[in-house]
Amino acid sequence: MGKARRLVAISDLHVRYDDNRRIVEGLRPASDDDWLVVAGDVGELTTDIEWALTLLAERFAKVIWVPGNHELWTPPDDPVRLTGEARYAYLVELCRRLGVVTPEDPYPVWEGEGGPAVIAPLFLLYDYSFRPAGTRTKAEALAVAEAAGVVCTDEFMIHPDPHPSLDAWCRARLAATEARLTAELPEGLPSVLVNHWPIVREPTRILRFPEFALWCGTEASADWPRRFRAASVVYGHLHIPREIRVDGILHQEVSLGYPREWQPRSTEPGRLVPILPAAVAGR
Repeated sequence: MGKARRLVAISDLHVRYDDNRRIVEGLRPASDDDWLVVAGDVGELTTDIEWALTLLAERFAKVIWVPGNHELWTPPDDPVRLTGEARYAYLVELCRRLGVVTPEDPYPVWEGEGGPAVIAPLFLLYDYSFRPAGTRTKAEALAVAEAAGVVCTDEFMIHPDPHPSLDAWCRARLAATEARLTAELPEGLPSVLVNHWPIVREPTRILRFPEFALWCGTEASADWPRRFRAASVVYGHLHIPREIRVDGILHQEVSLGYPREWQPRSTEPGRLVPILPAAVAGR
C-alpha cells in the first residue's frame, strides 16, 4: 500500500547560500501525490527563485508559493530591474509558467489526508503596527527601533511603487485579500492560511530584538484565523521554527533560515513540516 499523500511546508530557503541550495536539491516528497507549500523567501535573485521553484515543481504534485520580503528586493546584481508591484507581477507570471500556485490564483482544495480543506496563499506585507510598547505612530516606533540598532534591510531594498509606502501597499493587499477570502472560501470547509509574515502578533513575542516585530506583520489580520476557519496558519520570516496555538488555532513557522541559524540545531535541516493531516489531528 502506498504512502498517504500529505500537505507539507517549508519557507525561508535563502538559496543564495550554497549549504541551503544543497538542502533544496535534496527536498523530495514522501509520496508522488504530496503537495508543498513554500511560504516565501526562496531567494533574492530572480534566477535563484526560478531555479528552486522549477526543481520543486518537478518533484511535488502541486507547489503553492507566497512571496516573502526577500523576493520583493531589487538587488543590484539581479538582471530583472523591476520593483514593487511590477516585480511581484513578474514573479506571479514566472510561477504560472511553472504550474506553481500563487496568491493571485484560485484557491486549491486539498482532498488528501486531513481534507477537504481550502489552501489560501496570501500576500499581506506589514504596516508597522506591531509597535514597541509606548509608541503610538509609525514614526515613533521606527525611532525606537533605530535607537536600539534595529533597522530592517527592507527599508533600502524594497521599493513599494506605485504605492507611496510599504504600509500603503499593505493596506491595499489587506483590502483586496479580505474581500476575496470573504467571497471565495467555500462555506463549511476549513482553510489553511499561508502568509510569509505571521498574521497575528503572538509569534513575535519571543524575538531576541523585539523592535524587529515592526517588519513582521499587521494587527489588521489578527481575527482572520477565526473568521476564515483556519485549521492551520503557515508562516515563516522569523527563522524560529515552532508551533504555537493562538485562540486554539495552530500556527506553524516552517522556516529553514540561514546556515548560521540551522547549523547549531540538533534537528535535521530542511525538514518538511506536515500541515495536513497534522493540523486536523491536533484540533
